[in-house]
Amino acid sequence: MRLVLLAAAVLLVVLSCAATAQDLPPALTSRFSEGVAALKAGDAAAAERAFRDVLRQGGDRAFVHHNLGIVLQQGGRLRDALAEFQAASRLEPSYGPARLLAGVSLLALNRPAEAVPVLERAVKLLPDEEIAHVQLADAYERVGRIEGVVDEYRRLTAMSARNDEYAYRLGKAYLRLAQQSYQRLRTVNPNSARSSQALATEYAKQGRRDLAAQEFERAAKLDPTLVEIHLALAQLYASEQRWDDAAREVERELALAPESRDALELKTKIMKRSAP
Repeated sequence: MRLVLLAAAVLLVVLSCAATAQDLPPALTSRFSEGVAALKAGDAAAAERAFRDVLRQGGDRAFVHHNLGIVLQQGGRLRDALAEFQAASRLEPSYGPARLLAGVSLLALNRPAEAVPVLERAVKLLPDEEIAHVQLADAYERVGRIEGVVDEYRRLTAMSARNDEYAYRLGKAYLRLAQQSYQRLRTVNPNSARSSQALATEYAKQGRRDLAAQEFERAAKLDPTLVEIHLALAQLYASEQRWDDAAREVERELALAPESRDALELKTKIMKRSAP
């Protein structure tokens, strides 16, 4: 992913090179172009010399610092690269690519808390760049802000609906958010009906029906007015062919949620099964 990102950043620079280089005196424009050519050719030493020459000779521009930062980052000199991206951002606060690669450098240096605000700014400046959202999601995940991970992968799936990897990561993020929410719920009130409901749902996913039924029953006793609990019990009882128990619970669910399609369908199934 990092190599793809760097390639994308180089492309951003090359595409804008003709316009930005016009801001330099003719002699420096030529030297800058030599640096870009060397960068594209993979000659890091020549590219670094060219960009440093431009800076020394009065070409203190954001895009020059940015290109030098790319050379240094590709060479694994992350702290030096970060300094160049930060210099580019100071000179031109709206220059998105520098913010993006500064954030990547901070992540590579294992400084995710610092990377978060930098990448949040990069996303605002480059809202259509998928890689910016991916990196911000990574930063959020490292600092434990799972709701942020969910938000970024929701945006990414909207931007690229056929990308299976984005859909997979969104699913993982939703699962972690659910687990995190459950832990918070248990911490706030471990004896609440919702806590029992959440625990029962987890047991049901694991196929532990007896424990799931116990927790749903406990939740129903603690708060019999909660929707979905009676339906969940009815579904469990029906799976065990306990039709009388299932019928009782589905009627309780329909008393609370008379428009529930799932409850109505289950009632029809139960009536067919119990009919002589």
